[in-house]
Amino acid sequence: MRTEVMLVAHEVGSGGGMGRQLAELARGLLERGHNVTVVARSCALPPHRRLRWIRVRGPGRPFALAYPWFFLAGSFLVWRHRRGLVHTTGAVVFNRADISTVHFCHSAFARHSNRTVQARRRTALHRINSWVATRLSITAERCCYRPRRTTSIVGVSRGVAREVELEFPRMAGRVSVISNGVDLEEFAEDAAARRAIRERFDLDDEALVAVFVGGEWERKGLRFVIEALSSAHEWRLLVVGEGDRARYAQVARDVGVADRVRFTGEAAAVGPFYSAADCFVLPSEYEAFPLVSLEAAAAGLPLLIARVSGVEELLTEGVNGWFIERDATVIADRFTKLAADPGLRRSIGAAARQVAAGFDWQQAVDRYAHHYERLAAAKA
Repeated sequence: MRTEVMLVAHEVGSGGGMGRQLAELARGLLERGHNVTVVARSCALPPHRRLRWIRVRGPGRPFALAYPWFFLAGSFLVWRHRRGLVHTTGAVVFNRADISTVHFCHSAFARHSNRTVQARRRTALHRINSWVATRLSITAERCCYRPRRTTSIVGVSRGVAREVELEFPRMAGRVSVISNGVDLEEFAEDAAARRAIRERFDLDDEALVAVFVGGEWERKGLRFVIEALSSAHEWRLLVVGEGDRARYAQVARDVGVADRVRFTGEAAAVGPFYSAADCFVLPSEYEAFPLVSLEAAAAGLPLLIARVSGVEELLTEGVNGWFIERDATVIADRFTKLAADPGLRRSIGAAARQVAAGFDWQQAVDRYAHHYERLAAAKA
């Protein structure tokens, strides 16, 4: 059964894990013969005869301005061009949605941490922007995540689905789970990329390298990883993504590891950085299901990740990695264990890739397509 789907999001094909997930979903739907309309500020999908992009013109930053602007302008465009099923990524428009995918529950995060999402810089303006953005996101969730506004919600992990049910009890019975996917071929081991990245960042061939991928470095625990290096002398660290580089470079200097930390900036393709590494580390405070953890597993890296939503569905303690705490001593202990046994690194990495094979994009797109069919049948 072919369906008409309108995907509504800030970015499709860019902007991190959410943008990449939407791009894979759109491509999969188009391959299966569905018609897709994208309502977004940016869309990196190639032209297709069954794809229509309705651009939401407006600012991308600061978020405190860009978010309400998109909410208003996007709502108008969805109302004007609405066709088929409306699928939003989070609470981004006021229109009634048939399905909304939740990658980050702001209400749950605020309750869990009692603070706002971290600003990229520690200036007053950045902090104000972060505070306003969090308040707006929570208000939008309360507005949108109710039966009269959203027919069904999909969490990207069992953990975030539970959070939605707890925060928005009126949505009970309307929440399901569809995990993100990963392309095993895209993140296969690449010896040439490993050499190129190591040469580019002056890392010896024999050096042990951990990779950290993402922004919001405070929430994701970068400080604890840097501090762990002071007790794990064999390891170097690649930090892929953008954040307050000056602050964290100072952290590295303070603990005497500045010469072993490389800040790479944002990367259009992160696969080469996984190939250059020997393990993946992410002591994050909150996640719904970090796509980077799936990518690292697909790349065959041992996983050192905090016990956050989604990761429990991927990581088996001692088999393909270890759960870690936001504690430099704990992280250093795992680094030391991996450094001492090359065979262990290989076996754990192989197990991680094997588990990642169960999270391919095809199964994710198939499950969304079946969900659309049920919703369309119910509306008929």
